[in-house]
Amino acid sequence: MKVLITGASGFIGKNLRFFLEEKGGHELFLIDRDNAEAELNEALSAADFIFHLAGINRPRSESEFKEGNTDLTQKIVDRLSELGKNTPILVTSSIHADGETAYGKSKAGAEEAVLTHGEKTGAPVFVYRLPNVFGKWCRPNYNSVVATFCHNVVNGLPLTINDSEAKITLVYIDDVCEAFCAHLDSQRCSGYQTIETQYPTTVGEIAGLLDKFKESRETLIVENVGQGLERALYSTYLSYFSPEQFSYTVPSYSDPRGTFCELLKTKDAGQVSFFTAHPGITRGGHYHHTKNEKFLVIKGIAKFKFQHIVTGEYREQTVTGDDYCVVETVPGWTHDVTNIGEEELIVMLWANEIFDREKPDTFAKVIE
Repeated sequence: MKVLITGASGFIGKNLRFFLEEKGGHELFLIDRDNAEAELNEALSAADFIFHLAGINRPRSESEFKEGNTDLTQKIVDRLSELGKNTPILVTSSIHADGETAYGKSKAGAEEAVLTHGEKTGAPVFVYRLPNVFGKWCRPNYNSVVATFCHNVVNGLPLTINDSEAKITLVYIDDVCEAFCAHLDSQRCSGYQTIETQYPTTVGEIAGLLDKFKESRETLIVENVGQGLERALYSTYLSYFSPEQFSYTVPSYSDPRGTFCELLKTKDAGQVSFFTAHPGITRGGHYHHTKNEKFLVIKGIAKFKFQHIVTGEYREQTVTGDDYCVVETVPGWTHDVTNIGEEELIVMLWANEIFDREKPDTFAKVIE
């Protein structure tokens, strides 16, 4: 399918381009403000589907709102009519289109141009009144509070917050692109459309989460970044890193036995660490009442020993780095691990709770 994207160099346009390329099977016509009108007309003549994303939201004068939003859209649909084409067209509008600002009126005018064109020609038209879109590649200090906050937090700049309780509805760029791409393969009804996944939040909540993301490199405690707003916001925050910020060091503790290093901690799923042991060294020699640990030998040869603290029942198991075998501790069993190889032993460790020095649930007991 031949697909035209206007505003292709903008925030949404750049992301949509890659979504379409990844899906494959499309020839893309990418048009932005640097292209001549003749290039736009040629693309309109060829296109089987049009994503009209181009628009003006930060003009030098108010008259540019109408020129860049209403008039450009009218020019596009007029050209399609001249060509006798009923090409499906999706246009991005704004939640401000029902307002009285010059920007809102210009977006409402663009909507009317597309909807009227659809009624006259039977062309499928899809209008998205988008709330605040956020995600990678959104320009800071422009028209997105999320982009500006991410940029400032990453670079140690202060945040300007007039009202932390101010409400804001967000939609994530990946969800926007997925919704847009779905129109290429479906027969949706024309008219107004919505992004299903929306995140109602506040300016203060966004700022608070971003502060926690930044602190996590010091505390090692990560937020619940695997789903929902936290997932999308965390990915957006990371996208503002410069290459020099891609890495950071974590604390490590060394003694004659080897090294212990914590990698990360979670609020509700424990923490991940690793330790090393020199040849002949034994680590552990304790039991837990509740805590669980999972060990994975990455390198070397380890002998794990277990003994029930009441019955004295004994168990041992030898594991190498080639076994990919997880060994678990069991409450009420004292345990230790010995490096019985000739090279350094490296063991990955997950515990189901963050270590609490005030209540460690770790009690020394040597296996007899």
